[in-house]
Amino acid sequence: MKSLVGLLVVAMICVLGYWFFLRQAGSTPEGAATPQQTIDVVGVKNDLISIAQAERAYQAQHGTYASMVELVSSGALAGAKSDRGGYTYEVEASSTDFRVVAHCPATPQQTCTSYFVDASMEVQNLP
Repeated sequence: MKSLVGLLVVAMICVLGYWFFLRQAGSTPEGAATPQQTIDVVGVKNDLISIAQAERAYQAQHGTYASMVELVSSGALAGAKSDRGGYTYEVEASSTDFRVVAHCPATPQQTCTSYFVDASMEVQNLP
């Protein structure tokens, strides 16, 4: 009898784990509704991290943060896709801090989320 109860408990845990996994696997990133938008949002977040890493590398070499133009011309930033789902990138840099913003191409037919990253290297939704 104990083994039957134990088997039922294990089966219940497996079913709950499977349900939870399927629920998480079907979720999309915030600001994305279609598969292409999901791909774009993930790409934009990766671009933001790449640009932030370039800012850190530039700051280590020059002692200050740089604009997007300076990052590209110095060679610190190469390969960031400039048009990913219509998002545009902007770097707000000072001598002591930076913030990289990905602006969303919101239209009346489609809503989306703008993102930013700063020295914390954590991509966040733009308020």
